[in-house]
Amino acid sequence: QVQLVESGGGLVQPGGSLRLSCATSRIIFSLYAIAWYRQAPGKQRELVARITPGGTTNYVDSVKGRFTISRDSAKNTVYLQMDSLKPEDTAVYYCNTYQTGRDYWGQGTQVTVSS
Repeated sequence: QVQLVESGGGLVQPGGSLRLSCATSRIIFSLYAIAWYRQAPGKQRELVARITPGGTTNYVDSVKGRFTISRDSAKNTVYLQMDSLKPEDTAVYYCNTYQTGRDYWGQGTQVTVSS
């Protein structure tokens, strides 16, 4: 059973910061890439950032320079540090991993950027 448990969403003002966490099992953490996706109301789910077991990262252009994805091997957790948040970052954020031909998703965490 693949489990991805997210936390850290909330309400923040424009220009503020939040850190999302995605905790999983040691096997998943060690062997598979972990990604963060987001889905805003009325929009398709989009890839935000991804990190491989070796630490290689990639980001969607709209968050480059503002978001940082990282891994903590002691906690089997992937983080998404979000700085300089904008109203257009408002969405439900999902943790994801892909293995054996299918996607696995966490329950999602709401991020709202508003004054």
